[in-house]
Amino acid sequence: MDFNLIWQNIPYLLQGAAMTLKITGLALVFGVLLGTLVALARLSPLRWLAGLALAYIELIRGTPMLVQIFLIFFGLPQLLQHPINEFAAGVIAFSINSSAYVAEIVRSGIQSIARGQTEASLSLGFTPTDTLRYIVLPQAFRRVVPPLVNEAISLLKNSSLLSAIAIVELTRAAQLVSSRTFRPFEMFLAISVMYLIMTLTLSFIANRIENRWRVA
Repeated sequence: MDFNLIWQNIPYLLQGAAMTLKITGLALVFGVLLGTLVALARLSPLRWLAGLALAYIELIRGTPMLVQIFLIFFGLPQLLQHPINEFAAGVIAFSINSSAYVAEIVRSGIQSIARGQTEASLSLGFTPTDTLRYIVLPQAFRRVVPPLVNEAISLLKNSSLLSAIAIVELTRAAQLVSSRTFRPFEMFLAISVMYLIMTLTLSFIANRIENRWRVA
């Protein structure tokens, strides 16, 4: 094994890792925002709205992420009659995919809050919107931290699919180095370690946040 080859290409691999983290972070933020809205729609007393939310969730979760990436990358420019770059397509595809899973996570978190708390806040003069904003959602998000972290880890690992549309994230960076050096084993071993470090770091941060909230 040529460790010098790995060391020489670490800067380039780190650039790929930075791109992976950037896309994962943006997709998770937008996915949580959109997923929360979908979760609220899923719980709506309006049957047509709840039905639309359920259809959206099942559609996204029932189709492969790679197909969704291709649909966004090749199909969205045709619909908009305007080109979009690979980075934007990747973030949009990952955000949409994540939102369906986040919606179910947030929905379960909301439903885990005792109904008595909602009734008590309403009796104290809170509006339904204020009850949701100040009572229900803060507690729900505290309870769903572990599954949200799992979703972030899944996004991070699935970012390797973006190499299919030529985004130079971590896996694509390793592929490019391997094609130049004809030494794929060293490169893919290196990025395996880098993925492991990133996922363990995410888990560590999430555990710290969860422990602080338990103490509080």
